[in-house]
Amino acid sequence: MALTIFILRLAVCILAFPMYLLDFLGLWNWICKKSLPYFLARFTVMYNKQMASKKQELFSNLQEFAGPSGKLSLLELGCGTGPNFKFYPPGCRVTCIDPNPNFEKFLIKSIAENRHLQFEHFLVAAGEDLHQVADDSMDVVVCTLVLCSVKNQERILQEVCRVLRPGGAFYFMEHVAAKPSTWNYFWQQVLNPVWYLLFDGCNLTRESWKALERARFSKVKLQHLQAPLACELLRPHIYGYAVK
Repeated sequence: MALTIFILRLAVCILAFPMYLLDFLGLWNWICKKSLPYFLARFTVMYNKQMASKKQELFSNLQEFAGPSGKLSLLELGCGTGPNFKFYPPGCRVTCIDPNPNFEKFLIKSIAENRHLQFEHFLVAAGEDLHQVADDSMDVVVCTLVLCSVKNQERILQEVCRVLRPGGAFYFMEHVAAKPSTWNYFWQQVLNPVWYLLFDGCNLTRESWKALERARFSKVKLQHLQAPLACELLRPHIYGYAVK
């Protein structure tokens, strides 16, 4: 099986040679950073339609984590184009972080469409280094379709725990590796190297639930599901929340 995966990976990489050449020349990263927001602006509309009920279920109890003032302070990591905004409760104070500054103009559009929220800041930063956010300052941290592409999941979850107040919650919805010995898992293994380059560091084969279970949360509520998506590679999902 390992040999078959290796041979198929090699064949796919040969077909993707122009992309690898652009990466070698230092051009591919620039192309990705510029083009990804336009792709995600379309993809997240489709994703939200197909996952609307699960997102509504996931975010239904956000307000329960509001502080003494009754207002919810929320930090979204890897906010992208802002597809989660419509699921947040009215009056929620939202701070957005994304390492790609090219998302900002898409965020401005989403902000204009979601006037029930109070927007605080858009910070250009990686989730592994949230030094611009104070300790114990957030009621909730959210990330969706983010843990698949970060460089260090453990470091991000350490930062999440640092910025969350005691009793605050971390909400997540992520695509993950399929069950071993399935055809989906086989093709995830074959296509992952090219997928990683094509989609700016996204991994098909991450078992993100393991990092969440190892993190220093007092409680983790996590469910696995097969998302109703057209792309079978992305169907294995986890979603839930963890309390500090």
